[in-house]
Amino acid sequence: MRELRKKTLLTIFAILTAMLAAGLTIYNTNSYRREYMSVERALNIFDDRGRAGGGAPGGGVPESNAPRSGEPFDLEGKLPEPENMMIMDNEVYTVKLGPDGEITDIYSHGNVSGDFAVKEIAAGIITAAGIMDGNAPGPGDITYIGNLYRAAFSYKYRNHDSIVIINNRDKADKLRILLLESVIIFVILEVFLFAISRLITGWIVKPAEEAFKRQKEFIADASHELKTPLAVIMASADELEKETVENSENAGRDGGNGAATQKVYIENIRYESDRMNRLISGLLNLSKLEDGNISESYKDEDLSRIIEKTCLSYEGVAFEQGVIIQPVIEEGIRFKCSKDEMEKLFSTILDNAVKHSYKDTEIRVNARRNKGGINVKIINKGDPIPDEDREKIFERFYRSDRSRNRDDNRYGLGLAIARQIAKNHNGDIKAYSSEGDTTFEIILND
Repeated sequence: MRELRKKTLLTIFAILTAMLAAGLTIYNTNSYRREYMSVERALNIFDDRGRAGGGAPGGGVPESNAPRSGEPFDLEGKLPEPENMMIMDNEVYTVKLGPDGEITDIYSHGNVSGDFAVKEIAAGIITAAGIMDGNAPGPGDITYIGNLYRAAFSYKYRNHDSIVIINNRDKADKLRILLLESVIIFVILEVFLFAISRLITGWIVKPAEEAFKRQKEFIADASHELKTPLAVIMASADELEKETVENSENAGRDGGNGAATQKVYIENIRYESDRMNRLISGLLNLSKLEDGNISESYKDEDLSRIIEKTCLSYEGVAFEQGVIIQPVIEEGIRFKCSKDEMEKLFSTILDNAVKHSYKDTEIRVNARRNKGGINVKIINKGDPIPDEDREKIFERFYRSDRSRNRDDNRYGLGLAIARQIAKNHNGDIKAYSSEGDTTFEIILND
């Protein structure tokens, strides 16, 4: 259920974040396009005026090699259109060129700043365009509008005639401030979006949580209720077995046969009672683990020692199966955990490896610390795990070979319990088969 809540929260938060990012991106893109079109329009208008007027653009009087302010009126003395008035907010210059490509006059239109070296910029444009020789074929008309966030200027060059230059600094400052404001707004709104995502997640997941809670309560209550009659049945079976043994010693041939039959029934009762008791214990353990543990209750433990002891405890069982356990464990691995749960985790995986290994093979147990966590691999040679079962084997009550698992008193709860222990310790378990080896990889993150 915690995994469902986490995935739901992340999905909702990601969707809302994407929508916010898209909105701010569109807003900044439109603002950039608006400024870009403003620069492009100013370049075209003043270039057209230069073509039409022939002399000083905007009606100004030229002064050789010096900036001049052109009048904000057209050649007929009328007020410009509102669109043209917006252009006056730009710092625009027209640089007139002589026959050999030299600068003859510079005119300013609108604002003027003292630190904008228009003459040096114009000289650089002329040099870059290779137009110093007026008799040489020129490159034609060139329009350059750089990245408005970085480019210091934009310009439009008319072959061997003039250059219209715009100072981009104000626009760059405006766009940068807008971008910074957007980032600040994004960060602030992300906090609110996360809070909203939590509220929506709680509303969506609440019915599922209630259903899951009722299911867990039913399992826990049913398990507790079943434990009492099971205890009575098992105790009664013990007493009945004692009585049967006593009667068989005093009975004749016929009575002995009846006692033997009765003893078989008693053994069946004990066997099924033991199976039911293991099943109930497994369900109770899994139910407790799914409630989650408080990490503050964990203690710093020597995980290397825990794995070594588990391997030693299974050497006898492995020997009976014709299997050898080969541990390669890094010393001094410390980990904050529940010692009992770690012992249960490793014993479950190792027990599974022993029971599914071919005879006369070995089980390799490799444990080492990685950056940020601990990696434990238990590798055995046995029947491979089908790809479609790699996740299913960790589901409760899943058994790939039901007949054999029943004979071994296996209920499909062991691996489910092991994975839940790993998840409670901020980790996970993976299972896969390759080249005759079956690997259970346990990952524990600090």
